[in-house]
Amino acid sequence: MKFKYLIIAFTIIIVFFLLVLVMLPFLVPDTLSENLRYMTLPLTFFMVFVLICLGIFFLFNYRLLSLLEREDWPALAYYLEQKILIKGNYSSRKVRLLASSYMVISDYPSVLKLESKALLVKPSVIEKNALIFGSARVLNGKYDEAAVFFNTHCNKGRLKGKNLEWIRWFYGFTNLLNSRFAQAEEIFLSLAASSRYILITGISAYFLSNNLVKYSLNPEECKAVTENGRNRVVTALVNAEGWKKEVEKMADEIHIAIIRKYIDEAGIWLFKS
Repeated sequence: MKFKYLIIAFTIIIVFFLLVLVMLPFLVPDTLSENLRYMTLPLTFFMVFVLICLGIFFLFNYRLLSLLEREDWPALAYYLEQKILIKGNYSSRKVRLLASSYMVISDYPSVLKLESKALLVKPSVIEKNALIFGSARVLNGKYDEAAVFFNTHCNKGRLKGKNLEWIRWFYGFTNLLNSRFAQAEEIFLSLAASSRYILITGISAYFLSNNLVKYSLNPEECKAVTENGRNRVVTALVNAEGWKKEVEKMADEIHIAIIRKYIDEAGIWLFKS
């Protein structure tokens, strides 16, 4: 297992440096050994502490890491259900992993059940993982519910940065799926014009050009914003390979996986000659 080998390699490196630190005072002249011992002692204690912490982390998370390494999603879901639903450990990381496991095995109702239970126990984990819970509604074909969910989290005012912009994008996307073209256009115009994140800019411009300009009440403005967004992406990334690299950085994210088809299509559109 890869993670196992990484931990073993890291442990070997730490042990090697510990041996060097311990032996160094004996390899230098006596006049320097005493001073060197005092200099290396804090570093030695620190590395011992790191080694102990690493061992504890490995022991406590061995089962979880093993299941992740094997990609045994049903077993991982069962393991996390025991930790979260039975023992009540509603940490954001565990809730995200359980919801993601359900998504991988297409058990969308269980994602929504998890959300309902977490909402009663620890509502903050829902907000932190809003992209996953909203995406489950999209995949389950509940576009109206998804639109309401994403809109609610857009307006709460707590989320910031990339997560907020992706939630805004998905709110636009669910409006498009519900044939609410004016609302979708408003969101995508804003993101294509001002998003700080290149994927969001590119895919917003793509949907404006391919899906929304024909329904626009102001098609000239829509076309202008579309081209501006497209030019921003092309200037920043230069070619299609740059777009692919940006996509790969986020390829493991569930919300990226479910729209990967559109992202790839956007890349072709952005860099077509």
